[in-house]
Amino acid sequence: MTFAAIVVAAGSASRAGGDKQWRRLGGKPVLRWSVEALLAAGAEDLVVVVVPGAEAAAADALAGLDGWRTATGDDSRAGSVRNGLEALGGSDDRPVLVHDAARPFLDRAVIDRVLAGLDGADGALPALPVADSLRRGDDGFVSGAVERDGLWRAQTPQAFRYRTLVDTCAAWTDTPGPADEASAVERAGGRVRLVAGDARLMKLTYPEDFAMAEAMIARQTRVGQGFDAHRWGPGTSVWLCGVEIPHDQTLIGHSDADAGLHALTDAILGAMGDGDIGDHFPPTDPQWKGASSDRFLTHALERLTARGGQLVNVDVTLICERPKVKPHRQAMRERLATLLGLALDAVSVKATTTEAMGFTGRGEGLAAQALATIALPVAP
Repeated sequence: MTFAAIVVAAGSASRAGGDKQWRRLGGKPVLRWSVEALLAAGAEDLVVVVVPGAEAAAADALAGLDGWRTATGDDSRAGSVRNGLEALGGSDDRPVLVHDAARPFLDRAVIDRVLAGLDGADGALPALPVADSLRRGDDGFVSGAVERDGLWRAQTPQAFRYRTLVDTCAAWTDTPGPADEASAVERAGGRVRLVAGDARLMKLTYPEDFAMAEAMIARQTRVGQGFDAHRWGPGTSVWLCGVEIPHDQTLIGHSDADAGLHALTDAILGAMGDGDIGDHFPPTDPQWKGASSDRFLTHALERLTARGGQLVNVDVTLICERPKVKPHRQAMRERLATLLGLALDAVSVKATTTEAMGFTGRGEGLAAQALATIALPVAP
């Protein structure tokens, strides 16, 4: 069944700390989750209702998606939906889904159920039966119980025929407006069908809801490996894992030659399948001459975060005869934990020798290898 959709993203989101529709969840803006789901389900026309002046923010959040446009919101939800309906237009019997942008985990099955629910009804909404016991409260004390039989938690998207929704919204003149579109249709005498909702279709209302939503996103665990080596040259100190260590030589490289950070940067990039440090910071580019390798590691972490990924733990092994790493190992772990935003027990730094074998054993250079474990969102 073809349908049109209105995504309401014009609220103040004051309880969530403001602008929740633009916040990133699993690597993409909250608004984008719903719009992608509706377009993938076959929405032939989709209007996103935003606060005045937020059109550019919507364009940025939905970059690369076709088949949508914006309408300006109103002070009330009912007014915002009316504006969305005016932008949509269409035939009287056209199915229209109205959805809250703050409910990102919209499944195709829910969309199919509300559309099917329109058959023989004036509207359809997904809902879940109330499972918790309910109480009335007065001045901080329980004042009575509420019977939960027959009570349902209403969700969105709610489905209606275009003309039904236009006429109902126009007829509601009371202040405040209806809690949702189904309430307006019911008061006008319409019959709204209940269909099975989805427990994942939670509404992001409070700041703590975002942490819960992040935990609900399916993620894939990946491991990346990095390796780097530099030769010794004249100097008075060496940078290893972000810590400067006094030494009678230094490592030679285009940047500060921190082999530990270079290997770790490659490990994170490798786990994402995002090239290597040379792709992002070419050694032929003069702007990176003498640069702190902190910048390279931070860049890799930012790219991981932008994809909704999480760094789980890192493990670095330094391979050299000199300098002695053990006296500085704790400082290295603490520096890496700070740079990466990890707990100290998620950061390991070790050192070993090659028993006087090879270029490290002969004192010609130092090598480092690193492992990084990440968790990346799985595409729905």
